[in-house]
Amino acid sequence: MSGPVDRPKWFQRGRSFARPAWIGLRIALCGLLLGFANARAAELRNILILGDSIGAGYGVDQRESFAALLADKLKAGKLEFQIVNASVSGDTSAGGLRRIGWVLKRPVAVLLIELGGNDGLRGIRPETTQANLAGIIDRARKKYPAVKIILAGMQMPGNMGKTYAEKYRAIFSAVAKAKNVALIPFLLDGVGAVPEMNQPDLIHPNPSGHRRVAENVWPVLLDAIAK
Repeated sequence: MSGPVDRPKWFQRGRSFARPAWIGLRIALCGLLLGFANARAAELRNILILGDSIGAGYGVDQRESFAALLADKLKAGKLEFQIVNASVSGDTSAGGLRRIGWVLKRPVAVLLIELGGNDGLRGIRPETTQANLAGIIDRARKKYPAVKIILAGMQMPGNMGKTYAEKYRAIFSAVAKAKNVALIPFLLDGVGAVPEMNQPDLIHPNPSGHRRVAENVWPVLLDAIAK
């Protein structure tokens, strides 16, 4: 303890009741403060981002990722929600389906699914990706029937072939309609194929790109929160 402490008159060295009483008071105060902290944490509802390297903020400072920017917007708006980022670089829709049960161990109010980009880049059949995304939604609703779900749409570059790119793009609107979930038509709108919005690989957004992604997500997320 850093400095003298003024003890109450009843606290006298040598009296057996004094020290236990003081310790008991401190324990009670700590318990009370912990209770307040737990109550505050319980008030914050979770927005879970299940994504890949874009959701994980690959190549940028985590404070510049779109997930962190969304958290800033929630705080600025005094909205009682917190971002839980469960994104893993390189993940696919199949990977998301495998781990959805684990990430749903904590209560979730809103689920943002940002998966499928790696499926497309690997040439996975669109029907497979569509089934995996639908499976993630079904499992989330089974665990939390009231969860609000947002599906982030993606698109493939032309070098993947016109037919494949068209089938791939249609996945997300089809799943959103079939499962009645909110849709972000194209997560990378204004970012994809724009050099100044991306890192040198032209795949992962740079800080400017993440700011644009956050703007693409925000109105859809805000609507889900309002509901």
